[in-house]
Amino acid sequence: MRILGISPYHDASVCILDDGEITYFSKQERLTRKKRDELGENQLTVLNYVLDNYQDTPIDKIVICSPTPNSQGVDWLQMYMWTKIKNPKGCQIIKYCQDHHLAHATLAFNNSGFKEALTFVIDRNGAMMEDRMRESESVFTCKYPANFKTIYKNYFLVNKGQDHDVENHQLVSKMKKIFKDAEVKGDSTMNITKVYESATTLIGQHVLENGKTMGLAGYGKDKKFPDLMNDDLYFHYHGMEVGYKEHFGLQNKNFDKRKSLYADYAFQVQKQTQEMVLYLVKKFVKKTGIRNVCLTGGYALNVVTNGYLIEKLPHLNFYFEPLADDSGNSLGAAMDLHRTLNKDKTIRKLVHTFFNHTKEKIKPVGKKCSVADIAKALSKQKTVAVYYGKAESGPRALGHRSILFDARNKNAKDIVNKIKKREWYRPFACSVLEEDANEYFNMHGLNESPFMTISFPVRKEKKNIIPGVIHVDSSCRIQTVNNSIPHFFELLTEFKYLTNVPVLLNTSFNLAGEALVESYEDAIKTFKKSDIDILWFPETERYINDKSNLAI
Repeated sequence: MRILGISPYHDASVCILDDGEITYFSKQERLTRKKRDELGENQLTVLNYVLDNYQDTPIDKIVICSPTPNSQGVDWLQMYMWTKIKNPKGCQIIKYCQDHHLAHATLAFNNSGFKEALTFVIDRNGAMMEDRMRESESVFTCKYPANFKTIYKNYFLVNKGQDHDVENHQLVSKMKKIFKDAEVKGDSTMNITKVYESATTLIGQHVLENGKTMGLAGYGKDKKFPDLMNDDLYFHYHGMEVGYKEHFGLQNKNFDKRKSLYADYAFQVQKQTQEMVLYLVKKFVKKTGIRNVCLTGGYALNVVTNGYLIEKLPHLNFYFEPLADDSGNSLGAAMDLHRTLNKDKTIRKLVHTFFNHTKEKIKPVGKKCSVADIAKALSKQKTVAVYYGKAESGPRALGHRSILFDARNKNAKDIVNKIKKREWYRPFACSVLEEDANEYFNMHGLNESPFMTISFPVRKEKKNIIPGVIHVDSSCRIQTVNNSIPHFFELLTEFKYLTNVPVLLNTSFNLAGEALVESYEDAIKTFKKSDIDILWFPETERYINDKSNLAI
């Protein structure tokens, strides 16, 4: 059975699922180059790409995600699909409405490799209920084929007060009857992710750019703050945005490094929200006895919290979904439909995220080189961009669309931040040979972290060896690499041979404000307008280091 999944809102994505296996996945932004792009009536680039290239096998089902009731906002998309499907009589379109958190949970559980798990969805804006409240946090018990039981549901209120309290109470009571065996709450206009976003907006960033807050938090101090899960502490503005009242008027993207207010507040939202998540996990693990835990929803991209959970709960088995933001919901909805219809109990653990676009035939441009040549260039402080095969899905570069640099260079962060034009406080991740990871990082008993979803402390004796990837709090977000990514494994092995260090700085191949490089053309354009030294094509064993007269 071929299923086409569509998630049309921010971070829009499209996927193809063939008998439960992922054949294709991509975000709209990768093809339009507009970060966090949506699908619109005149902007259907990624969807049209799939319809043009993936109807060799008939599409049996189409599932369209919508977080709003009665499919508001997706009816036009359904009508469009009927004009494009080659087998309309044999195809069915399903509107996947008000199951936003279920889509998140389905993706995480199906990718985890667990037979049974607790899945925690920590999200800002889930499904909307009667224009009065939205999903915030959900907890599910999960078994195959598609047995998801809700045991906790927290909603945030759109409005509260004398004019709204009666209707809000009635709606919460209604949801308690629907989820009769679950703990259901709906008493606040805030939630875990909104608390975090109050620091993101303080530093002048879009509410979905919480990774920047996470970087700044490392510079903060643990000063006295009230419990931040308190409606009275916040003001709301610009529709979605929320701010801490004491910071009114202080929102500033270019804040003075010397002003500790920004970093201290970032530190505090990191500290308090990770403690809230820890409380939820401990509570429901104790209640259910289930020791396999999945974390998803936008907040699950918080690598600091993920590392904190592993450290505090070493007796549990964790899986952190790499496609945890809303882009993954096209896949989650498609997987839910497949498992439900086919009663499929097959365990399909995610082993890579390289699903984007079809493989292009790379032009044999540039000079011939070996992997050893590239390792030598890196050891001589050259920045190397990698273009290989299908692009990574999700926000982390894992060796197919990466910019690499020598982690031994103490100025690595400043050098690469200047190339990417990023904020001064943002750290860089690293890639390390899996066999050497525990020698360099305290991995709290883990042997691998292949998707760069966890931040670990750097071992004290290694800090002076890889200073370029160590954050101010002595941590680093890491990707462990084995021979499942042959060219990258070979490069790290060669670099280790040359330097005795199996670690490279690894960041996404893009510039600030841009989506990850998708196509060969994107790679050349980005290379030409940047200060990257080398563009490496492992498939053709060639590289470019001269930007003059470089044709696309």
